Amino acid sequence: MVRCPHCDAELAHPASCGSCGRLLEIPEAATPYEVLGLGDVTWSVDRDDLRTRLLKLTRDVHPDFFGTAGADVRALAERNSARINDAYAILSDDVARADWLVEHLGGPDEQTERTMPPEFLAEVLEWNELLEEARDSDTADPRLEPLERELHERRGAALDTVARLLTPLPQHRSPDLKRVRAQLNAVRYVDRALSEIGTQRLARASRD
Repeated sequence: MVRCPHCDAELAHPASCGSCGRLLEIPEAATPYEVLGLGDVTWSVDRDDLRTRLLKLTRDVHPDFFGTAGADVRALAERNSARINDAYAILSDDVARADWLVEHLGGPDEQTERTMPPEFLAEVLEWNELLEEARDSDTADPRLEPLERELHERRGAALDTVARLLTPLPQHRSPDLKRVRAQLNAVRYVDRALSEIGTQRLARASRD
């Protein structure tokens, strides 16, 4: 149980005290879960609850509410607001949350582990070839639309695998974390491919 250093009230989150209203310095080592006042570190999160917490915490620490306070207090409000927004950005996004969890548990980062799932590699070669041909074409390639649907499906399947591997969370570095990283690498490839399709579509529309 963490208590306010000013009034000794129990804290619901580390950014401010709900009892005395004082802003508090969020510990540097606080996890995104701790910043938002969540309990255990888990894969599953309630997005509605996250949004509710974000709105409440933002109201509690927003710099505009401390406009007449001293410069130190306003600076603290700005730091806390940034930490809260960063925590929400991580936890509300499946890829960012999985990335954080893998590193938090001692797994490899994307620079250390660059592999993708073996079953994914043959598809990547085919997709790369199709994207290159479409890029060089003077007309819209009718294969891009079904490719886009396939990429969205593969992205969803990869994230389903991530969810399965992280439920329940391994308690330490394990082979599963390497497999999660491989799936996240696949998701990042898919996101780049989808971005490439969108860029080609916009470029062609600007020429037409």
